[in-house]
Amino acid sequence: MSLLQISQCTFHLSDTRSLVIDDLTLRTGESWAFVGANGSGKSALARVLSGHLPAMRGALTSSFKKPVLLSFELLHQLVREEWQRNNTDMLSADEDDTGRTTAEIIQDTVKDPARCQQLAQRFGISHLLDRRFKYLSTGETRKALLCQALMPTPDLLVFDEPFDGLDSQSRVQLAGELASLNQQGYTLVLVLNRFDEIPEFIRYAGVLADCALQATGDKTELLSQALIAQLAHSEQLAGISIPQADVPSPGTTLDPTQPLITLNKGVVSWNDRPVLHELDWQVNPGEHWQIVGPNGAGKSTLLSLVTGDHPQGYSNDLTLFGRRRGSGETIWDIKKHIGYVSSSLHLDYRVSTTLRNVILSGFFDTIGIYQAVSERQQRLVREWLQLLGMDNATADAPFHSLSWGQQRIALIARALVKHPTLLILDEPLQGLDPLNRLLVRRFIDVLISEGDTQLLFVSHHMQDAPDCITHRLTFVPDNNIYRYQTDIL
Repeated sequence: MSLLQISQCTFHLSDTRSLVIDDLTLRTGESWAFVGANGSGKSALARVLSGHLPAMRGALTSSFKKPVLLSFELLHQLVREEWQRNNTDMLSADEDDTGRTTAEIIQDTVKDPARCQQLAQRFGISHLLDRRFKYLSTGETRKALLCQALMPTPDLLVFDEPFDGLDSQSRVQLAGELASLNQQGYTLVLVLNRFDEIPEFIRYAGVLADCALQATGDKTELLSQALIAQLAHSEQLAGISIPQADVPSPGTTLDPTQPLITLNKGVVSWNDRPVLHELDWQVNPGEHWQIVGPNGAGKSTLLSLVTGDHPQGYSNDLTLFGRRRGSGETIWDIKKHIGYVSSSLHLDYRVSTTLRNVILSGFFDTIGIYQAVSERQQRLVREWLQLLGMDNATADAPFHSLSWGQQRIALIARALVKHPTLLILDEPLQGLDPLNRLLVRRFIDVLISEGDTQLLFVSHHMQDAPDCITHRLTFVPDNNIYRYQTDIL
């Protein structure tokens, strides 16, 4: 039997932060979930358990020989690297795409085509083995990385946020696969933000806070105590208000009787495969839409049409904010009306800057600050930082030195600072703990109730939708395409 034991250990994270674990023991075949707020040290714990973070002091012993870490952030890094392969001098004259196939990704460390095929068949992705990995949906990439992790037959599997970005069916399917792996004798550790995402098969749990493992034990008993603490703290959210806008919203210049968005028979295709297929959709004044559907259905593609970022917007009968797409408007004519948050924006925000400047950039619709900032804008951002519970040290810290969740909250504040005509949130709550998800939903509802902003909200978690939602657009699978259902709520 393999054993991992940690006693009175401290792990160095930065000049000012350390993870403290006084006592933890993992044994072969056990199933664990560790839960904590953003910045509590969960991802660091995942690195410790998988052998990627040594102890600065204390005793750590492990007889697990093949630990493997699967991380949400590492997955995004891999996808980004695959896209960057085209931005090199490696391309030959007759080659325009150097991205690796799914089969190559799965066999990155262990070359065994037969085992690769076996694992792909088990997780239902055999038909994707020859497709470029970077073109897969979120759920498909998660399955491919799970296959990659199982190639060397590991004896300890550590998952950092395995369910983030997956639709409900994919979450259930993945939880079932993990339960099956545990039944086969695999030792599993899940690091999660969501208490309600801990699968039934998990036996043990731990709670982290302030970069310390505060308690461990039986899952049911332990998490009931943690939930009580979370609920008590959430009462402090009553009565919050959103800081004012810097200038009047551009939406005041629009005709209040005309729809914000009109798409007639919308079509987007990739390699002759329909991504959007004859979608008729209209967003009228006062409407707030939730957009739902499986991974790969085309939800983010639809949003990219609305933001003006998709080139096929010009070939569609699409009217945005009263102007037909392609009628001479600039991209800034569109973006001045929009506040936007998505995982792709999060990945694109790679400039070296502070958290404070990230929020300030929302006034200018830029990634980074390239013009003078007024004293009023500085004051409004200070109000936002106070609302977020971030002190000056955090506000002036490098954006990429913060936890993933703290970065996401800052980007949401960035989208809200100008009180946009249209707020577009594409999976905005990924990586956030329950308290911060509640806080963000409250931000949205207060903003909607206090002004004229309308909302497009994409999330695989139905319970994440804010109270203001009035309509729902559902992508419904129909053979090789999707049909579309609209409902008034």
